[in-house]
Amino acid sequence: MTVIVTDTGFGPDTWTAGYQGDTALDLTSDTDPVQLVDRLAAQVQMIRIDFPSFADGRGFTIARQLRLSGYKGHIRAAGHVIADQYAMARRAGFDDVEISDQLAARQPEEQWLARANWQQNDYQSRMRGGGPAAA
Repeated sequence: MTVIVTDTGFGPDTWTAGYQGDTALDLTSDTDPVQLVDRLAAQVQMIRIDFPSFADGRGFTIARQLRLSGYKGHIRAAGHVIADQYAMARRAGFDDVEISDQLAARQPEEQWLARANWQQNDYQSRMRGGGPAAA
């Protein structure tokens, strides 16, 4: 089983369409998102990007590139993402994070919720003079 992490905490997976077919994609961390842009516009509603290790940050770059390319669908980080990386995942463009039950037991919901204020702690926004932290 897996646990889905959102800004409101842990929850079940509500994606029921599956990852087979044209509505969802599973991407590895070495995928070049530029190669997917034409396919994404019309068909894909959900993209799940694999994190094989918490030290492998390529998934953050993929999500950011997808958003900058105009992808508006759901993007999920899956695998070895840790609570300390949650704010970065959200700022990169992920909508949620999928973790194993074992990771959820080691890093309980409170640790993830402590990073759920990712919009308030955005260093780049503070430097540009915007955002809640600039007040």
